[in-house]
Amino acid sequence: MTVVGVDDTDSRETGMCTTYVAHSIATALRDRGHAVERVVLARLNPAVPHKTRGNAALAVHTDAPAEEAFDVARGIVEESAQIADPGTNPGVVAAPGDPEDVPDAVGTFAADAVREFHDPEVARELAADCGYETASWGDGRGVVGALAAVGAWCGFTDWTVEHIAYRERDRWGTDRDVDADALFAAADDAYPDAWDTVDRVTGDLVCVPRTPCPILLAVRGDDPAACRRVVDETTDSTGTEPVLARETFVTNQGTDAHLRSAPSLAALEDGRAYRVDATVAGEPETRRGGHVFVPLADVGADEDESESGTLREAAAFEPTKHFRDRVRSLVPGDRVTACGEVSDGTLKLEKVALRERVETELATPDCPECGRSMKSAGRDQGYRCRDCSTTAPGKVEVSRDRDLEPGWYEVPPCARRHLATPVVRGGFDARTHPER
Repeated sequence: MTVVGVDDTDSRETGMCTTYVAHSIATALRDRGHAVERVVLARLNPAVPHKTRGNAALAVHTDAPAEEAFDVARGIVEESAQIADPGTNPGVVAAPGDPEDVPDAVGTFAADAVREFHDPEVARELAADCGYETASWGDGRGVVGALAAVGAWCGFTDWTVEHIAYRERDRWGTDRDVDADALFAAADDAYPDAWDTVDRVTGDLVCVPRTPCPILLAVRGDDPAACRRVVDETTDSTGTEPVLARETFVTNQGTDAHLRSAPSLAALEDGRAYRVDATVAGEPETRRGGHVFVPLADVGADEDESESGTLREAAAFEPTKHFRDRVRSLVPGDRVTACGEVSDGTLKLEKVALRERVETELATPDCPECGRSMKSAGRDQGYRCRDCSTTAPGKVEVSRDRDLEPGWYEVPPCARRHLATPVVRGGFDARTHPER
């Protein structure tokens, strides 16, 4: 067996897609008579600033000899990668042996690549120590992702699938023709085995890219047959353009592999993603642009501990649409688990669990005689009813009407990050409220 990894072949401006490059490598090896056991799509740290949208690295698992697989991959990268773009710096790594047998250091390198930042020189040194062939273009940054893709099969344990249909070459960069009605019907039929295909609330065709890349449809889920069926039923429609080729990828998408547990809000660092328990420390605030911010404090922190670093803002940005209403419904004192990436000190929410909600609030007392609301008797003098002369020492605790039920809430499919686990996949530790 051989594992050949590839990364950083696409461009934000001119398109291409590393999944297509990997598909082309797999196709070329099949045409030479070699078996391809699987093609792996490994999403890496979504906070890396130089990434294209999905930060995907790819690996082909094949029975071709390492030298032949390396030559094929290098030739296809030279032919297909957008090397003229200064932001595109491809890398190829070929590793002889079964994907399960890569050195522990390579598996660890892959696992860390989804949560940390790696130096290209460290990647090249590790690949050389393992006896792997490498090739790079530009500044060689793509070797990081290529080596991570090689180690992904050992670095990750939770896997989903993505079935991709590619466009005919002369259509790249043009508007896509997809029968939306057929896609919505197919998505309904396949849900929840295939998820995040469309957004029922916004009407977005989530699986249809808007970039100039070669992809027509990219359907994700847990069942490869369901994902293929969505593509079949959509592309069988005369309202959908012809398909050039298709490939099924095994991927860490939808697994929350990027999240790490944080012991406190003070432990959160920029450029990384976390799952952290906290208490809502103030009223949510809607700011310019429709973004919603909510202050969080460490569980058990006092209100006056803001100077100790226990306060942190979390945000539900405008693209998360109605998820913002969930955040607006939080009240001070609610216990939550918040998940998301930290940028400029702000936790960008991907999902949130309401653990314990505040059930009461303080209200002005009613007069026990006439039932009318009492009035303030003056500063620190309680309340009184001017008609009945009854008094009360202060506000009283009353039941609070809450629309937000305990459990997990998530951003809608139109705003979902590649790595974020849709709650419909299950495995969560509380009731879930799926978005579809």
